[in-house]
Amino acid sequence: MKILIKSALILDAGSSFHKQIKNVVIANGKIVEIGDKNFTADKTIQAENMILSTGWFDVGTFVGDPGLEHKEDLQSLAKAAAAGGFTEVAVLPNTHPCVQSKNEVSYITQNNSSRLVQIHALASITKNNKGEELTEMIDLNEAGAIGFTDGLRPVWHTDIFLKSLQYLQKFDGILIDQPEDKHLNMFGQMHEGINSTMLGLKGMPRIAEEVAVGKNLELLSYAGGRLHIAKVSTSKTIELIKAAKKKGLHVTCSVISYQPLLDDSLLNDFDTNYKVNPPLREKADQDALIRGLKDGTIDIICSGHLPHDDESKKLEFDLADFGIINLQTFASQLSLLNKSIEMEDLIEKVTAAPRKLFKMNSPVIEVDAKANLTLFDPTKEWIFTPSENLSKSTNSPWLGKKLKGKVIATFNNSKNWTDV
Repeated sequence: MKILIKSALILDAGSSFHKQIKNVVIANGKIVEIGDKNFTADKTIQAENMILSTGWFDVGTFVGDPGLEHKEDLQSLAKAAAAGGFTEVAVLPNTHPCVQSKNEVSYITQNNSSRLVQIHALASITKNNKGEELTEMIDLNEAGAIGFTDGLRPVWHTDIFLKSLQYLQKFDGILIDQPEDKHLNMFGQMHEGINSTMLGLKGMPRIAEEVAVGKNLELLSYAGGRLHIAKVSTSKTIELIKAAKKKGLHVTCSVISYQPLLDDSLLNDFDTNYKVNPPLREKADQDALIRGLKDGTIDIICSGHLPHDDESKKLEFDLADFGIINLQTFASQLSLLNKSIEMEDLIEKVTAAPRKLFKMNSPVIEVDAKANLTLFDPTKEWIFTPSENLSKSTNSPWLGKKLKGKVIATFNNSKNWTDV
């Protein structure tokens, strides 16, 4: 079946058609024509004012499979990811059991040959993600793990962190850490500030993130290696990473797409759908994150997709789990970020930058190239209804709300998903 994408703006810095409006024809999993002609096709997508990029790549997506399939399984994750614009995702190892052996890596990746969305495994740094004993990372790398992390848990043990950096250098592996001092954040429910005081909730101070980032950067300077700091949220964290990059340290970082857009005042109604970790901060932090995205300090934008069943979320605020589902609503946040940041830069942070992190070849929009593509309409208004939601979970503050910015189609692995 031939599909014509008509009059889309191509944003792909690796393409000779970058920043040009072209007609693109896809057939048998490949790009067969690019140009201004009125190509014939079995299906035409009118793509005026839309953006065609290489397929989006999400880093640090949570899936409950195996063990927590009632939250999200690999099939529902793949459906939600495709509808959200992602052709590839790297999933966290916080499953039951953790992703810490060749079998678990294989379980995650075994059906990629038949999937539109390629699901990559991030393997555990430590056994059972407890931070106490290293996994067999060389074996896991050979089995196909593309990165190493304790996922939702920080690598808190200083010696383990140091040894991980050293161990991973044997194969130029990447250590991914979500920085947090668990003791400083203990019993915390939201950002520590005026709003937490007014609501009578235990706060999660900025310093809990910043102390961990500062320590980890010192260890990186000492040991060498490659470090990715996941889901940054404070202004000082951005300053620390910017300084480390100037020193020549091999450090990168990511931010969740909603973090520069939402602040802690949204928790005033005790809506558990806004309870996340790292917590929603204050305007000064939001402004710093925007600056970090603009100047390149922040390399990657991720969805932070973290599904939970109702029994984990629809509770008293202090008992509810942290997290939001965000694969399908991610595009609307790119549209909002585009008010401050060029769309070209935003797209780079969800396409080329994640693949560079894992030393993967980036797809390209050229004739005869494999079609690994995302078609995005930044102006389309839509409602994220329960019937639209393809995740198994419903923990989203945007469910039932009108949004602006939607993915229209994704193409990969000779398959496609379209919303037209």
